[in-house]
Amino acid sequence: MKDFVLLFAIGATVGRAPALGAQTFPTDDPVLRAMWVEGMHNSQAMTLLQTLSDSIGPRLTGSPGSLAGQDWIKGVYSKWGISSRSEQFGTWMGWRRGPSQVNLIAPRLRSMEGVMLAWSPGTKGKPVEGKTVVLQDPGDSTAFAAWLPQVKGRIVLASPPEPSCRPDSSYLQWAGKAAFDDMVRERTSLRDAWPTARRSVASGLDAKALAKRLEDAGALGIITSRWTGGWGVTRVFRAQTRVVPTFELSCEDYGLVFRLTERNQGAAVRLTAEAEFLGEVPVFNVLGEVRGSEKPDEFVLLSAHFDSWDGGSGSTDNGTGTVTMLEAMRILRQAYPRPKRTILVGHWNSEENGLIGSRAYAEDHPEVVKGLQAQFNQDNGTGRIEAIDAAGLLGAVGSLAGWFSKLPTELSRDIKLEFPGAPRTGGSDNASFACYGAPGFGLDSENADYGLYTWHTRRDTYDKVIAANLRRNATLTAMLAYLASEDPVTTPRDRRVMAVDSTGKIPPWPACTKPARSWGESTR
Repeated sequence: MKDFVLLFAIGATVGRAPALGAQTFPTDDPVLRAMWVEGMHNSQAMTLLQTLSDSIGPRLTGSPGSLAGQDWIKGVYSKWGISSRSEQFGTWMGWRRGPSQVNLIAPRLRSMEGVMLAWSPGTKGKPVEGKTVVLQDPGDSTAFAAWLPQVKGRIVLASPPEPSCRPDSSYLQWAGKAAFDDMVRERTSLRDAWPTARRSVASGLDAKALAKRLEDAGALGIITSRWTGGWGVTRVFRAQTRVVPTFELSCEDYGLVFRLTERNQGAAVRLTAEAEFLGEVPVFNVLGEVRGSEKPDEFVLLSAHFDSWDGGSGSTDNGTGTVTMLEAMRILRQAYPRPKRTILVGHWNSEENGLIGSRAYAEDHPEVVKGLQAQFNQDNGTGRIEAIDAAGLLGAVGSLAGWFSKLPTELSRDIKLEFPGAPRTGGSDNASFACYGAPGFGLDSENADYGLYTWHTRRDTYDKVIAANLRRNATLTAMLAYLASEDPVTTPRDRRVMAVDSTGKIPPWPACTKPARSWGESTR
């Protein structure tokens, strides 16, 4: 079966933001008009996001920041007269971040740009100093075993270096094609020669096992660097060590230390980190609810994950999604206080660890999965919502098209509706419902440099958010929730025939993944 794409408002100017004073409503619906005024003129979205980003900050699963943020959300809903609650779905390793610093101390002094990774051990209140050593390939187990004693008392550089930290577009512009091609060949050679995860797995050493081998051999710490390809940005994920600290270093500073080490110029580093493990602690989703007046056992679910990595402030991943749903609920409360169907909002925890919170909720609440009219999930940054597909449900095509046909043109312009689409298998929390054959729809946003600069980086901060887009996305989401709630027809669930895969076979509908309900379960 072939998909097709319908582009609303054909001929509209691409990239044009909706003007606040101009609305083109296909229907004379007073609720939609009230929602426009509330969402586009009286928006509280950026006020909410500033508190979430700056005051609360990152929301790593199991951290005190996560609990503080969830209490804040429930307080906001209480102020608006919306019922909300925390619902435990499991436990996770509690961890509290303290200050951290990484310095080059030889052959010269330099305060470097780096951060301790999540769930890293600290340095027990004292600086750790040591010379650096470059990781050797664990794929050759004999050579690796012979090399391993060299890490004792050293800090291990565990990532390949970059020949240049200048983005490709800039390098090509100022160096020319021939020099650019030479640089790309050098970069490819460095990456191909590095002890990659694939080679480590082949030798029985995944990232966790490799970290343990290095710790057991007496390494003082590990430094990594995962450059995104943009100016001054690296990915920030989690540590695999359990005894010694792991730091992520900027592309530029990592290259400096690597070159000094590789050329035997006496590189030495000082690591200082404060961190506290809190044991396995309860972890929760936050659910809000406005009960339906006519069909309370059918549900419109607004959702976004609340947890984040903690290198930055979690503003575009997924503070924007969180505030989109908060603000949409506020708009609904103001303009549509008595919905026909029950409107739920899910602020999921532990999405970054494998959609755990939403998968657990779907598993624990079959009545919501059964009665789901529509889920609208948003999770990819501060761009304008630009696409939605029918999640592989043939009959949902008509439902989505009907809802979108009633939206003001300023919101629906240039949004691509892909029919019938396919059920999401991962990536974000609509997959947790689509696997059951329920109408779990993803509200996909424009790139807005998300992948290059803010996704899982230290640059994911409040200032990166585009206010006009956040107002627009929240207003659009509120309107879709209203239209789905009012629709006299229950969204059909007849499934498409899945597209032929690369092996020439027709795959089955994706199976639902059982969530890991504890840190211990996830790390086995």
